[in-house]
Order: sequence, then C-alpha cells, then structure tokens
Amino acid sequence: MQYVNAPDNRAFHPLQSDTVSVRLEANGWQLLFSTFQSATETIQVDLSGLRSRNWVVFANQLGFINRQFPANKQVISVSPDTLYFDFSKQTERKVPVRALHRLQFQKQYDIIDKLRISPEYVTITGPLDDVVQIEQWETDTIRAASVNGDLHTVVQLKHNQRANISVYPTSVTVDIPVGEVTEKTLDVPLKVENGRQFSSVKLLPGKVRLTVMVSLKDFAKVTAGTFEAVVNMDDWVENGVKNLPVIVTQLPDYCKLVKVEPQNVDFFVRK
Repeated sequence: MQYVNAPDNRAFHPLQSDTVSVRLEANGWQLLFSTFQSATETIQVDLSGLRSRNWVVFANQLGFINRQFPANKQVISVSPDTLYFDFSKQTERKVPVRALHRLQFQKQYDIIDKLRISPEYVTITGPLDDVVQIEQWETDTIRAASVNGDLHTVVQLKHNQRANISVYPTSVTVDIPVGEVTEKTLDVPLKVENGRQFSSVKLLPGKVRLTVMVSLKDFAKVTAGTFEAVVNMDDWVENGVKNLPVIVTQLPDYCKLVKVEPQNVDFFVRK
C-alpha cells in the first residue's frame, strides 16, 4: 500500500501490515490467461478520512481504488477491509544529507575532496518514535561516465517509503570536486593500542607502507605525519591471533587508500 492525502499535523503509525489482498472480477478468459502477478505493484489508499477518525474502510473507496486498475478488471473487495492507525505527537528533526554517486572517471581522474551539499541538512517531520531512528537522508544516485572535471548537479532526495514521514526540502545541490590524481607511497610508523599491560611490545616491521591516490594540487602536503596506522593488542589477548592486523585510523579527506603493506605484522611482547 501507498498512503496518499494524509492529514496535516497528525503523525500516525499503521497498526497492520503494509500489504493487502485484492479480489478482482473479470471474464473467464481474462482470468485464465492473466499472470499470477498483481495487475499493479502498489495500491494507493486515501487517508483523508483520518482527519476525524483513526481508521479507513476500503469499502468506502472502491471507486478510487478501481481507477488504479485496468478497465477490464474490477476490484470487488480488499482484505482486510478496515485499516487502523495510532496517532502520536508530531516532531521535527534535522538530519545530514548523504549524496550517493556512481561515477566512471577518465584515467588518472577521481574525486579529490569532500562533496559539497547544499543544504547540508534537511528537516524530517513525523512521529517521534520513527523520527529518532533516522540518522541521515540519502539522495538518488548521481551517475556519470568519462568524468574529468568538477560536477555540479541538482539531485532529488530518495523517495520517502513511509507516508507518516515528510522531508523538506526534497532536492539538494551537490558539487563534486574532480581532478587529476596520482599515486604516492609513504612509510608510516606503527603505533600500539592497548599495550600498557606489557612492559614492551616490539613490532616486526615497525612501519607499514601506504599507497594512496592524491590530487596533483595536494601532492606536496601529503606526508607520513598526516596518516596514522595502529595495531590493537586486544586482537591477541582476546582472540589469540598470530599476526596483528594493521588498521589505518587517520587518513586525509583528499586521499584515497589504495594499498597497505604488510596488512599484518609479527610481534614480540615482554610481560
């Protein structure tokens, strides 16, 4: 079901499943040769009646429902016939926008900095119990091929799947900085986490080699000091691993990690 004409300023929770069974009437040949799939993927339900009550009866809106089906098929009943809703206080919350993208770049080109989204936050409105569960709102996927320069686009926010949640605005502007990139290799010292219970921890090797993609304009400012790589002794104490996995915990936004060598290191401890 897809809810339409929901009353303003009333936040609601459906108290039943979001699917219904529809009984159709047609002539025998139409039914015989029809597929087992529904004639329509969704059925719209008019919620305007919720302004004065907390239920909707399908028998009262069969005309509205039949306009959504082919003329040669008639809806004669819907089960369940009555939908019930629970109303709660409506609240607002601002959440950050996350821009989704699937871009294909020309060789040696890539995203070179953070995406700029305007506005960065959107306002969602609905029942408190539902609103508090939403941490961000995604856009539709931005797609482009053979990209070799900055992108500027207006993109719609993802369609709201819940009729009791509204979002404003419904679109944002996204700027994607794109430039020429190259690889850079750096040797970064390894740090030990959760090793205070030991008098000493020796790592072999004591450094890891990071290969990153960086834009030409930022190449000079990328140094070993802008990165951090660690091993966690709890991996050995709690899980008994024989080699400690390397974790890169600090990486500049304008860099993309390509490779870590080695990915695991040997160690000796003195208790």
